[in-house]
Amino acid sequence: MKNMSKPNPEACDDENPQLTAEEMRRARPAREVFGAARLNRLLGRPRKEHKKVSTTLRIDPDVLDAFKEAGKGWQSRINDTLREHMPRRGK
Repeated sequence: MKNMSKPNPEACDDENPQLTAEEMRRARPAREVFGAARLNRLLGRPRKEHKKVSTTLRIDPDVLDAFKEAGKGWQSRINDTLREHMPRRGK
């Protein structure tokens, strides 16, 4: 059986040598190197203030098919339709 010990992130090797003081001095922020737009794509979507909630919803197949047939964004369109028709909160 192989040695399955956890890797030591502090350990250096030939392929990943530790940066020298000079290399650290010359280092630039990733945003400066890649540009803000490219870095955002590399890091993924920015977090939204109001996250959506994952849930299971049972709807008729023909309703789902109609939204899917309209193309990409069908989940957002269902959400928009539900928002338009949700009960208004009273005082």
